Amino acid sequence: MAASSPRHALREQDALWAEFLAMGSSVVGTLEKTVLAVCEGRLDLVAEVKEEEEESDRREVLIEQECLRILALYEPVASDLRRMATILKVNRDLERIADLALRVARRVRKLNRKFSAIAVPEDLKTLARNVLAQVTATYEALAARDADRARAIITGDKPIDQFYRQVRRRLRDELARDPERLDGWLLLLNSARNLERIADHASGVAETIVFLEEGSIIRHAPKSAPPASGS
Repeated sequence: MAASSPRHALREQDALWAEFLAMGSSVVGTLEKTVLAVCEGRLDLVAEVKEEEEESDRREVLIEQECLRILALYEPVASDLRRMATILKVNRDLERIADLALRVARRVRKLNRKFSAIAVPEDLKTLARNVLAQVTATYEALAARDADRARAIITGDKPIDQFYRQVRRRLRDELARDPERLDGWLLLLNSARNLERIADHASGVAETIVFLEEGSIIRHAPKSAPPASGS
């Protein structure tokens, strides 16, 4: 029995990792639908985004419970422990991405219903596409456990922050020119902010990937720092 226990523990950890990656893939799909709602006016997808966000909530709880059970039962060490810690941390990030995606989708739908004269600006659409690309790349790095790609994603967060600030300035300028529709412009400002927060979560996931593969906590390292030689 003792000899089979490590193998059994590894099988359970592998199964949990597979379920965790499946949740990640689903969250990327949810964000894709939100971006279609933003960029192409696919408001029919908002209901699907809501359903998928609720499913992400359910899966997050189940994955956390299973992760804690494995930690308590098998007391993994070294790389196995880092993998369990990664699941606990990133599981929450994924749930937050799905939640923020739903917020963006709902605000775009509300804009269309109440302020149809206000079109979604092209630079906000660009921000949405860039954030989706960042989240997709992060998921791929996670699935591949690619620390080098994760470091590139961390560096890529700075241009998204800069572009977000540009979008925010333009929206505030529009609000100043058209204060009669204050609530409409606020919906767009809030959507831009939520998109930027999604990118922040993706950067946090990338930092955790580096921890998973290298055992290094780089959370407070400068995001623009180049990868260490030989990393």
